[in-house]
Amino acid sequence: MKRLLIWTVVFICLFAVISGVSAYTVSQVSVNPAGDLTPGTPVTVSFTIQFAGSGGETFPTDNTLDFYTDLDNPRWNTVLALNNIDNPQPVEGGKNYQLNGWILSYPSTDVEENLRVNLEGVAPQVASTTNKTIVRVQELDGRNNVVSGSMVTVSRQVINTAEVTSLIAIRESELQIFSTHIDEKAALDVDTSSADEKYSAARAAINDAKSKPSSQYTAAIASLTNAQNLITEGERELDKAWAEKGVSDAQVPLANVDQLISFIKPNATSGDYKTQLSEITTKREIAAGFVSTASDEIFAGNYERAREKAAEAYLKANESLNDALGLKKQMTEGFNPIAWVGKLFGSGTLVLIVGVVAVVLIVVGVIIYRKRSRWDELG
Repeated sequence: MKRLLIWTVVFICLFAVISGVSAYTVSQVSVNPAGDLTPGTPVTVSFTIQFAGSGGETFPTDNTLDFYTDLDNPRWNTVLALNNIDNPQPVEGGKNYQLNGWILSYPSTDVEENLRVNLEGVAPQVASTTNKTIVRVQELDGRNNVVSGSMVTVSRQVINTAEVTSLIAIRESELQIFSTHIDEKAALDVDTSSADEKYSAARAAINDAKSKPSSQYTAAIASLTNAQNLITEGERELDKAWAEKGVSDAQVPLANVDQLISFIKPNATSGDYKTQLSEITTKREIAAGFVSTASDEIFAGNYERAREKAAEAYLKANESLNDALGLKKQMTEGFNPIAWVGKLFGSGTLVLIVGVVAVVLIVVGVIIYRKRSRWDELG
């Protein structure tokens, strides 16, 4: 008794599963025109439904075959073929179209059944590009619930052509700005070769999008997205080249000051020269540190920060270079009386020397005068 009850439950469950699963397939689906659709475009859809049958019926008597479309002004033209004999059904309009089980249900052992469907309509207007259901087929049970696995949907993207036109204008404006940036950096002797390549590729991508028909909206958008990415990459390449130019510029005075230090160092014998050389070397090391930091920032992709450090390096390196040039001049110009006197006047040292000499002369004069007076007395 217990076993009989178990097998009864199993058979009931199997029947529920079988009756709740769709017993048809949709094939030979064709949508014309293919690809993306433009609002107002006439659309024709055709497909065939083969009924495999289950439970002895080609289609459950209590169920409904439900059709839907987002197309405007739809017309449903169906032909029910029973054992290869066509039975045209009345042409229907409306976004929803249904065939009930009373029409579709036949003994599956005696009848080979399929349904040929032809749908005509117009692509709807859209505020923005979006996917629309061209056709949906599903089976509904007696309670209007969708039977599991029965739904088949064909969708297409309906485009708003104004979006493509607007995006093309935006990309062309961005490309023009990019071109201006390239010209500005070229005037600063920045290497723009990589940016030029990105510019050319972006221009080609925009032209490709402009050449696409409205049915290839997706391809046009992909080209415009590619153009945007190329412009962004090109701006980054240009920014990087600008930062690298800053580092290169700062290394020129550094190299020059290194040459001067090599000359000055063995010849700086006096304490004053050594002090000045120490100050020059300190400034040179600071500049070199800025260059190193700028290079690190370039590697990290922080190009604006790299330019700032390169500019600081350039200023500090030139300051060191000017000091080194001045020191070298002091060491190599030799003794120049006129210059020496000028320096004395300029520094006030001459006044001090003249004062000291005057005092010495007075003292010497007094001594000589006293000696002569004594001789006269002895006379």
